[in-house]
Amino acid sequence: MYCNFMEHGIEYAKQAVKEDDAGNFRKAFQLYMNALEYFQAQLKSSFGIAFDIDGVILRGRDPIGGSPQAMRRLYGDSGNLNVPFLFLTNGGGVPESKRANELSEQLGVKILPSQVLQGHSPFKSLSESFEDFFTFHWAWFIILGRKVVSLDEYASLFENIDPLSEYKKWTPNQVLDRSVHPMNTLPRYDVSSEAVKAVFVVSDPVDWGRDIQVLCDVLRCGGLPGQENGHQPPLYFASDDLEYKAAFPSNRLGMGAFRIALESVFNRKKYGYQNKTFEEVDLVKIVKEKDNARVHHNPLEHVAFGKPNPVVFKNAEAMLRQLQPSYHSDSSKESGDSGLQSFKTLYMIGDNPSVDIKGARQVVDTVEEAVDYILGRECVS
Repeated sequence: MYCNFMEHGIEYAKQAVKEDDAGNFRKAFQLYMNALEYFQAQLKSSFGIAFDIDGVILRGRDPIGGSPQAMRRLYGDSGNLNVPFLFLTNGGGVPESKRANELSEQLGVKILPSQVLQGHSPFKSLSESFEDFFTFHWAWFIILGRKVVSLDEYASLFENIDPLSEYKKWTPNQVLDRSVHPMNTLPRYDVSSEAVKAVFVVSDPVDWGRDIQVLCDVLRCGGLPGQENGHQPPLYFASDDLEYKAAFPSNRLGMGAFRIALESVFNRKKYGYQNKTFEEVDLVKIVKEKDNARVHHNPLEHVAFGKPNPVVFKNAEAMLRQLQPSYHSDSSKESGDSGLQSFKTLYMIGDNPSVDIKGARQVVDTVEEAVDYILGRECVS
């Protein structure tokens, strides 16, 4: 189309010079403008960028290297977004709006909530199945019907559910701020009759021992702890990272490690040799034993979101299209054309080959190098 505009424009220009015809000059000029507009639209809407955060943009709360300067190159002089980009992270535990404000302060550019996709962001798409469930808190969600409660709150409603509680002198961050949510405004639960409908793991747990115990209680009993084995409620993880980079020099265990621990306990078979000495145990019999004495009669079922789940990248592409600057004419808008075009190229900048850059053709060391490479490849100054 661009070539057609140019070819016709040249013909009109030649005719205008030959005949000194102002009408042909106007036609030539309009065709050149159409060609320029089309070229700009194709150029600036042909690619989008998704950045990981931890270990790429930030380490802990501090920017890495020249990442703030690299981010500023994606904006125009007026502060408008020139290149559609977003942050795609398996982290979470806070609202996208809060994370966007934090990133804006840390990087010195205006980051919109729509530019932040966290591990638990896809949970919003489940609202049709669990209506009114989604409010942000600091830790975990256990959903009772249309009510929302953290695992901390839920465990506190049972007596002796955590046999080690008396030895714990620390308390995890409370999910509900009592100053914002007075006791008389908190939802009330009858834990003996209101079954847990679903479990959403939105951030890394603090107390693994208690949390595995409570989840086994909930998941094996159809959502009613203390009852007979029932159908397991749906279990969703915001991500499945075994490890992640933080401020500490060594990687930290992530949600995937907790999922492995929970799954190992939940799927573990129990054998009748607890009171026997080692010499009395028939190891061959243990290996071959096929009894049904599991925590639950079925293996643990779960769904893990987060990278590299294809759903996450499809959501990122859809969001990037919404972030595309509008370079289209008024006529295209009047015709009902939304102006959103498919990307020719989507770039993912991360530090985890198995999650972020699996199959990537270009590997660089810093965000500045990555932005230089992308803008140079796409002919954007």
